[in-house]
Amino acid sequence: MIETAFASSIGRIRKSNQDFVQIFKNKSGVTLAIVCDGMGGHQGGDVASAMAVSHLGHNFKNTDFSDSKIAHKWLEVQLNSENETILKTADRFPDLNGMGTTIVLTIVFDTTALIAHLGDSRAYSYADGKFTQLVEDHSLVNELVKMGQITKEQAKHHPQKNIITQALGVSSTIDPEFREIKLHDDDIIMLCTDGLTNSLTDPQIQQILATKDLSLKDRCNKLINEANRLGGGDNITVCLVSSKGDDDK
Repeated sequence: MIETAFASSIGRIRKSNQDFVQIFKNKSGVTLAIVCDGMGGHQGGDVASAMAVSHLGHNFKNTDFSDSKIAHKWLEVQLNSENETILKTADRFPDLNGMGTTIVLTIVFDTTALIAHLGDSRAYSYADGKFTQLVEDHSLVNELVKMGQITKEQAKHHPQKNIITQALGVSSTIDPEFREIKLHDDDIIMLCTDGLTNSLTDPQIQQILATKDLSLKDRCNKLINEANRLGGGDNITVCLVSSKGDDDK
């Protein structure tokens, strides 16, 4: 059994919430969770993130696969198609010119989860008491960190930290990052936008995820409340997905 929960907040500074999050199931009962962080234009970010989530979700609901290899191929086609759709829509409507969106998602099977992403929204796992980042940011500052030009701590406050090197709607070509992980009972996959990770440290997030007397929904809300308490400088979105044994029903 797969348990899911999500929550989103405008934060304390932004005038609109350009994040978008949703959960879907296909005809075989496989779960897809998607988190997007829109960017560009007066309302373009709202449109791009909503388009990506709704289009992928609608198409996923019509599938019946339950195999990760098939899902991987399906995702490659879908992400490239959505990238093209967002680019064409931005060209057609001047108000939407320059819009794009990050995307991070997981397709969850019985014992494995497939992760895919573009941008700086992230996927993490919390398993066996360990909190692990599953993806690398597609951003300028992360490239600088990998080259040794700045530290991870400097990256958090770098003036170019918002420059994304990959996203939907930014370029005619994309190169999504994919990762497949094993999934055991009570493991948690967390998808989030950078509004969370810019506010909370890994230990702070881990402490909340480890609070077993809280439901997944309560943990989502607590993460967002804490990020807002510490400044809420951006939109904040969290999605949690957990595998539960039959005896937990």
